[in-house]
Amino acid sequence: MILFRVPLNAPQTPAKDRRRRATEDLRPTGINELISEELFVDALRRERKRADRFEEAFVVLLVTLDRRRLSAASLPGIVEALSLSQQSADVIGWFERESVLGLLRPLDAREADAAATVLAAAFRRELARCLPAEQADCCSILCETYSSRSDAIAPVLVRPLSRSQRWARATGAGAKRLLDIAGSVFGLILFAPVFACVAAIVKSTSKGPVFFRQQRIGEAGQPFTMLKFRTMQVNCDPGIHKQYVEGFIQAAPSARQGDAPFKIVNDPRLTPVGGFLRSSSIDELPQLWNVLRGDMSLVGPRPPLPYEVARYKRWHRRRLLEAKPGMTGLWQVTGRSRTTFDEMVRLDLRYAASCSVWTDCKILLATPRAVLSGKGAR
Repeated sequence: MILFRVPLNAPQTPAKDRRRRATEDLRPTGINELISEELFVDALRRERKRADRFEEAFVVLLVTLDRRRLSAASLPGIVEALSLSQQSADVIGWFERESVLGLLRPLDAREADAAATVLAAAFRRELARCLPAEQADCCSILCETYSSRSDAIAPVLVRPLSRSQRWARATGAGAKRLLDIAGSVFGLILFAPVFACVAAIVKSTSKGPVFFRQQRIGEAGQPFTMLKFRTMQVNCDPGIHKQYVEGFIQAAPSARQGDAPFKIVNDPRLTPVGGFLRSSSIDELPQLWNVLRGDMSLVGPRPPLPYEVARYKRWHRRRLLEAKPGMTGLWQVTGRSRTTFDEMVRLDLRYAASCSVWTDCKILLATPRAVLSGKGAR
């Protein structure tokens, strides 16, 4: 039980003072305190990660307080109704300090579908019992379920950013885009002779176009056409790669086979020079054009194929939401062929959480060494 110190018989004061005191009266005291906004949001983030990793679920009940209509007498009833609706594993605290209360409840995935309805009904029932009828509408209720079988996004992910956060994010995105433009233009000019030589070799050793165009999934799930030098025979069967990739994504770490993710050893579809172009990563150079266009970044998660995304678990999809795909990334320069798929996704998410121009520069400087070492070129 959560204990609160609230006035039972509040003295008559002007409306402005009552509104000010209303939020102050709701602040808990004692050993079992209502947790702060920072702690509640942190608990929500952790619960989302747990639910993603173990394919579990949770429900969040948010109670928005109408501060213009609140009275000191109504606040204890709201808190009491929320506390009476909780279970032993629930977390109650401020989702937004002094304006939105939150209740977080872990769930078994099998209970997720009806959990939001049950929790909201329980809270409304307790609210009606704890408050007079004329005060029952002094708050609004939002109840949201997060599970692997739903498309809902935990509220913590859609909270409006503060002005300073928006400015920091816009500044970082602008600096990263300037680095991408400068780097891609420089790369296209520097490697122009390589483009000409490789184009001639590809054209003379096999029939078909010089460039291979393939649909990939980009930032926020938007498809785009990625360019590569062609390394396979024309009109070859993609089923071999599809089967390999699906098996790699779903396999346990101990069952992983092959030298590198998303690459088949001794692929029969390769052209005479395809193996060399892949192992040296020269086939990736045309993606500089994708970077210049804004489809990709110099540094970011590997852009997946549509049939890869179809096999993703829910937490895997975060790599598409939190960063633009890149030509190279953290997993290429750290894990490469030693990396399982889940570990690769964790590295992508770690990069997205600490993305900066300085981080991009360090990864770009480390990429040539990773390529030359031959540890898992894409």
